[in-house]
Amino acid sequence: MAMSVAGPSGRGGRRGRKPVMAEINVTPMVDVMLVLLIIFMVAAPLMTSSIDIDLPVASGGKSISSNAPPLTLSVKRTGGSCNSSVDLYLGDAPIAAADLLPKIKAIRETRSDAESVVYLRGDKDVCYTDMMKLLGEIRAANYKANIVIIPEGGS
Repeated sequence: MAMSVAGPSGRGGRRGRKPVMAEINVTPMVDVMLVLLIIFMVAAPLMTSSIDIDLPVASGGKSISSNAPPLTLSVKRTGGSCNSSVDLYLGDAPIAAADLLPKIKAIRETRSDAESVVYLRGDKDVCYTDMMKLLGEIRAANYKANIVIIPEGGS
């Protein structure tokens, strides 16, 4: 005699079971990542070396640092529109535009390679074309140029 155990739904006794959930639970992963973060935050300061070493002192050769002040070229517009005349100041001394290139070439010959930077400061009214002409002359004299931007109210 054969007997059937299947219920009226034909599923073989699985009437009360829920279907399988297909979502990933990320809470354990977040917990592990936070623990790793804390471990690295505690371990990072411990990995620095605190061994005292007496380094040798180098002597001879040229000194990179000097007491010479940096070369600064300041530009102030005097005319009413662009491409008008500008006043040039090399350091604090006024200089004519025609004398600028020979003067900074002569200064370049007396300075080392570490001092081959000119700081170009422009008034807020100076036109872009005037600044680019001066930048070209500075580079023609074999200098590197830094354009200094002064915020409002600065000197």
